Amino acid sequence: MRILLFLLTNAAVLLLISIIFHFLGLGSLLRQNGVSLNLDSLLLMSAVMGMSGSFISLMLSKWMAKRSMGVFVIEQPSNSTEQWLVQTVHNLAGNAGIGMPEVGIFDSPDPNAFATGMSKNNALVAVSTGLLRNMSSDEVEAVLGHEISHVANGDMVTLGLIQGVVNTFVYFFATIAGHVIDRVVFRSNDDKGGYGPAYYITQMVAQIVLSILATMIVMWFSRWREFRADAGGAHLAGRGKMISALQALQRAHDPQELPGEMAAFGINGGGVSRFFMSHPPLEERIAALEQGR
Repeated sequence: MRILLFLLTNAAVLLLISIIFHFLGLGSLLRQNGVSLNLDSLLLMSAVMGMSGSFISLMLSKWMAKRSMGVFVIEQPSNSTEQWLVQTVHNLAGNAGIGMPEVGIFDSPDPNAFATGMSKNNALVAVSTGLLRNMSSDEVEAVLGHEISHVANGDMVTLGLIQGVVNTFVYFFATIAGHVIDRVVFRSNDDKGGYGPAYYITQMVAQIVLSILATMIVMWFSRWREFRADAGGAHLAGRGKMISALQALQRAHDPQELPGEMAAFGINGGGVSRFFMSHPPLEERIAALEQGR
């Protein structure tokens, strides 16, 4: 349902843009300046290109996570720690109303964890060896509750779809910019209707600039979902445990940033503008929990 709603929303936005462009006569204006561009076809092609990458990433997310992070999936617990980990995830998943995720451990000295997967009932939750060594069982339970909340909220799917939507419009507007600069400004048009260098250069530059702006939108949602996952973790494991887990992360050195969707609990390092942070500062997350938000 979440995927269907995003597809319908994306289609509605594309339709609205098409209507606005036709109402403003943008297509006619472009044709008058030698830009033979079918906006409807471009919108459709942009949607296919923008969304397909997100769907492929979602489908491969668990496979990529296991291999890139070296995750050992616990199929049959071999010690008390693994037994406790699997049982805790089982209890939290049941309370959250989702199917039992795969549970894994990856080797890293930093306290970290992530959740990923295509759906709520086919997910992977993994924790680092550093997390198990440096946090108490109550704090680890809260971290697991945070990750289970990500899964229950469908955050991986939503984030992937938002990325697909912004990719759609990045390609769409970058292509229009390339056509306009190439045809209107440089008047480049050979006998075969080919493009000049200005088209490719402008499109590339526009994609870079628009991608930076789009990343700000995606990162805003990522920060917002962290607050919601913290609240979910507090609900599942206890507010005190969740606050204690975040305070433990404050005491530890900054974990290495995990790539893409796998950065579900990790904290970004410093030196990055707030607009491009995937996680809010720990002090803000702690304050939100203390204030009951």
